[in-house]
Amino acid sequence: MNNMARNDTSPLVLIVDDYQDAREMYAEYLEFSGFRVAEARDGQEAVEKAVALHPSVILMDLSLPVMDGWEATRRLKNDVRTRCIPVVALTGHALDANSREAREVGCDAYVTKPCLPDALVREVERVLAAVSPAA
Repeated sequence: MNNMARNDTSPLVLIVDDYQDAREMYAEYLEFSGFRVAEARDGQEAVEKAVALHPSVILMDLSLPVMDGWEATRRLKNDVRTRCIPVVALTGHALDANSREAREVGCDAYVTKPCLPDALVREVERVLAAVSPAA
């Protein structure tokens, strides 16, 4: 792992989780790994921030208040302004059916919580590499 200096061109990761401790832990580790970070507490806030900030990737908890992550992802993937933003489902549901369902609503990847922060960073890097043109 390298501690890259963040700058305005570093990828922006939107972390969506209703648990502040989880958001802070992931945010701290992602920032340490060179990413810029924004946070949202629920699906409605996630949709609003995605439209306003156009992050490089969204880490979306699926069990959220106000609007759940399933509906937020559906809305993001059906909006021309946000449909190209990769969404990584971040959930405590480890069933294959949930993974399949997450992909059906538009999630680009699926990570089961709890996950180690370095595993999450690797998944963010993998998703970004998949959508970025080769250098």
